[in-house]
Amino acid sequence: MEGISTLVAVTLAHGVSAFAPQNSRVLGNVHTFLKSPLQRSSINRHDFVEKNSRASTELNMELVEAWNAYNLALESDPLVTKSVTAGVILGAADFTGQLLEKSQNSEDTDIDIARTARFAFFGLVLQAPWNHFYYLLLDGAIPPTEDPFTAVTFEKVIIDQFIQAPIFTVLIFAFLGFLEGKNADAIKDQLNDDYTDTMLANWKLWLPATVVNIGFCPPILRVLFLNVVFFFWSIYLSLKLNNKGEEIEV
Repeated sequence: MEGISTLVAVTLAHGVSAFAPQNSRVLGNVHTFLKSPLQRSSINRHDFVEKNSRASTELNMELVEAWNAYNLALESDPLVTKSVTAGVILGAADFTGQLLEKSQNSEDTDIDIARTARFAFFGLVLQAPWNHFYYLLLDGAIPPTEDPFTAVTFEKVIIDQFIQAPIFTVLIFAFLGFLEGKNADAIKDQLNDDYTDTMLANWKLWLPATVVNIGFCPPILRVLFLNVVFFFWSIYLSLKLNNKGEEIEV
């Protein structure tokens, strides 16, 4: 009888010990199941933030590298770099101008690729070279000052906008007119019709822009700043030189 009691006691002990780990594992699994969605969500958010941060850092590094490469190109081949930049920007400006025309025109017209090419060519061979040598001449005759708010800056702005700009605007009309196949009389007629309005619009934009350009931009970056502003000015010129008699508001 005592042997039977001992056997029962041993068997119960084994049963309890076998059940206890299993019960612990079940509870552990339930605990893990309840917590894991929150943990996974936290991990996913962390991974998302980390990936975005890494992508943003890589993009910033690429932009910095591109900017550094552009500055090196400006130092090694300033005229070529400025000319190519102007060609791209002015071509894009005319293309944008044509898109604006399409959005305002009920007729479904195609983009005039030749017209865009003319503006890109104008930037490449006239606009950038003209301004490159013009600023070299201007800074050589009147050296820049560290303080942007000086009589020197004022003097340069006056020269730029009331001597250089009127001459260059005539060149723009003539250059683009000849590229379009217009003769001298047709270009003269267009100057008679549009030159005054164009110069008035020019001063609205370029007087403040020239103050910023001459007063605050390093000499090597002046043509780049001018090209960026010229993007918007070229849209106006593109619309003005190719309008069919409509008034263009500025």
